[in-house]
Amino acid sequence: MKILYVATISDTINGFMIPHIEMLLDKGHDVDIACNVKEAMNSSLVERGCNVFDMEFQRSPIKKENYISYKELKKVIVEGEYDLVHTHTPIASAIVRLACKDISDVKVVYTAHGFHFFKGAPLINWIVYYPVEYFLSKYTDTLITMNNEDYKRAKKSFNARTVEHINGVGIDIGRFNDVEIDRASYRKELGVPEDAFIALSIGELNKNKNHEVVIRSLKKLNNPEIHYIICGGGPLEDYLKSLIKELELENQVHLLGFRPDIPQICKSSDIFVFPSFREGLPVSIMEAMVTGLPIVCSNIRGSKDLVQDEHGGCLVDPGDKDGFAKAIEKLYSDEALRKRQTLNGFELVKKYSIENVLIELEDIYKNQLGCE
Repeated sequence: MKILYVATISDTINGFMIPHIEMLLDKGHDVDIACNVKEAMNSSLVERGCNVFDMEFQRSPIKKENYISYKELKKVIVEGEYDLVHTHTPIASAIVRLACKDISDVKVVYTAHGFHFFKGAPLINWIVYYPVEYFLSKYTDTLITMNNEDYKRAKKSFNARTVEHINGVGIDIGRFNDVEIDRASYRKELGVPEDAFIALSIGELNKNKNHEVVIRSLKKLNNPEIHYIICGGGPLEDYLKSLIKELELENQVHLLGFRPDIPQICKSSDIFVFPSFREGLPVSIMEAMVTGLPIVCSNIRGSKDLVQDEHGGCLVDPGDKDGFAKAIEKLYSDEALRKRQTLNGFELVKKYSIENVLIELEDIYKNQLGCE
């Protein structure tokens, strides 16, 4: 079978889809890739014969480049005579389904990593995104969802031929669980006292990731032993630096930027804090659970699929700085609770392993699409 994998940008392919594509290649299928090549495509896929089509996909739906990409993609699909197109991310997936709706004998699989409309989402998200997804669902052979809320809504309201649920994109449990470090030395390298209590967040410094609420909760706690590490860069970096200075937390909040050593930093930390406003099924929470970190996270779709209150972590309203302060303080002061949540979290996250997700995907390809 000839398959085209599509995503808006190459980061999505490189970050999450390589094991999925390798599974198909191992089974003898031909797989090509179409995306906006923001960073070089994984060399192993190219070496195994994957052709890469550089599209001008833009994350903003109103960019003219998306119309150009629609025409280019349709030409690629027709001339490539693909049997199946598997698409990820909203913009690319809208373009794929419009391009394929008049092409016979092409099956379309759309993996929704998290709809932009959800319980508690801004009204504008429902006005803009829901009608588009509803309309395009009729041009979708298989719609794959990653959290319970999206699955129930798609099953009830959309017109895809089949709707499936899988446990995320899959995480490499061994990469995080098997890491061993000298905790004291690593903390020294990070610029954090050896005896500090470290709360860790991972994610782009943007409004959605909501790091500000944790910084403000730290000020409320007024406990110099609690340090907050954030791994990631982004547009709010200067704002957060100013906020940290304003709140006189320079010695307790550490902006580390992008880090390639996330497993080691997780092992150096005590808890994981994830205060996002919107998520599909957050990989970083899974990775933190694998390394044994209790979780404090927003009580939102996706995150609450992974964490149950008092069972693996604590759930807090994303705007509630007092709630985050209370949850962090609770874990800081109760080592026995941290140990219980560590054990609970590790058991909960096992089903999200890459091995399990690949089995789920293989079943969907085989049972729904006839792709052996």
